Amino acid sequence: MTYPISFRRKALSVREKENITISQVAKRFCVGVASVTRWIKTPDPRTTRNKPATRINMEMLAQDVKNYPDAYQYERVRAYQASGSQQARH
Repeated sequence: MTYPISFRRKALSVREKENITISQVAKRFCVGVASVTRWIKTPDPRTTRNKPATRINMEMLAQDVKNYPDAYQYERVRAYQASGSQQARH
């Protein structure tokens, strides 16, 4: 979950004004210590990712949905994970 920039800046400004620790800021704003530490390092959220959004081939998934329209999601997961690669189910 991404917190708004205004919320991040508010938490960091409270930390500076009141001279409190990272864990106190985290507790006060109900966020994780790792989040506050990351905000200190880079206050603005990242806009890009260095990895693809998904591990599966979307074309194969679309074909699987066409071939097996009544399949449950757990069945699709099992079919894709059983082979350990992106092979279609048999």
